[in-house]
Amino acid sequence: MKKAILFLEDGKRFYGRSLSVAGDTIGEAVFNTAMTGYQEILTDPSYAGQIVVMTYPLIGNYGVNAEDVESKKIYLQGFVVKEFCRQHSNYRANQSLIDYLDQNKIIAMEGVDTRALTRHLREAGAMKAIISTADFDEKSLQAKLAAAPSMEGSDWASKVSTDKKYVWPSPGKPRFKVAALDCGIKTNILRILGGLGCEVHVFPSKTKVEDILAVSPDGLFLSNGPGDPAAVTEVINTTSQFFGKLPVFGICLGHQMIGLALGGKTYKLKFGHHGANHPVKDTANGRIGITSQNHGFCVDVQSLNAKDVEILSVNLNDQTVEGLRHKKFPIVSFQHHPEASPGPHDAHYLFGYFIEMMKKGKRA
Repeated sequence: MKKAILFLEDGKRFYGRSLSVAGDTIGEAVFNTAMTGYQEILTDPSYAGQIVVMTYPLIGNYGVNAEDVESKKIYLQGFVVKEFCRQHSNYRANQSLIDYLDQNKIIAMEGVDTRALTRHLREAGAMKAIISTADFDEKSLQAKLAAAPSMEGSDWASKVSTDKKYVWPSPGKPRFKVAALDCGIKTNILRILGGLGCEVHVFPSKTKVEDILAVSPDGLFLSNGPGDPAAVTEVINTTSQFFGKLPVFGICLGHQMIGLALGGKTYKLKFGHHGANHPVKDTANGRIGITSQNHGFCVDVQSLNAKDVEILSVNLNDQTVEGLRHKKFPIVSFQHHPEASPGPHDAHYLFGYFIEMMKKGKRA
């Protein structure tokens, strides 16, 4: 193990120890409050370009396995914890978390006072940061951070999207054909859609409208993903061309892009929502669910036309918008993750909105 430094854009620094991977890595430092689900967090493409700090002090106690990955690799830039567990124990585990991080060449750091670091990020906001095992010079680290792009204005979605179209089958006879624009789609979303009778045709994020229509889909799905939603202009323009023609359903980044396609605006949250314990209220029935969330941007509810769009759900921590529905067209989107990887299953029922919209579309 080597001495390591986490140096923040505002000059704040934290020292600790790295695992076997050495060097520098730069990303936006954010904290995640989930107590479990670290493997799903690591493999969530929505974390591309970020250094993730886990608030729970001991990470790695149940190891990792081959089934709980949410994508083909780890996309985050760095991983920071208070302590890594050296002796994992779980009947499903086939590898330790430490070996998994080293195998994927992720710069990971432990021994950091993550409580102090989280408090600082809450007060100062998410910001660019660098983990280094070799460079401890303040001026050099500041120069490296200054040269790195900001999360605002960055299109990370196209960097994590699939290179070519593929099909995720339904276990039984498919009832619906869904076209999904992959901006960083999570595997459990595909599992759930498949289990609901959907044959999912997954397209690269910048696929043209005519190529999507060529498969004759019953609905359009916009996936989660990383970066600034306002920077993903091609997907926003493509999405708007399906309004009134197909049912449209979006999650996380997909929700934000739908908000933009409807003429709204987005803004960057101070430190984002990252964790598996966010309370969300369904405005239609008053139901409150604990949800899994991972996003740094939000739709500005004041920028939406209330005559056309209704709010389906709100975050009870800060009253930000969590769900939208168009009053005329079959368009629904949610900021949180109803596929619950990681996190509770309280919001699974929200996939039903999409299924019902496609049922009505097929009947029509």
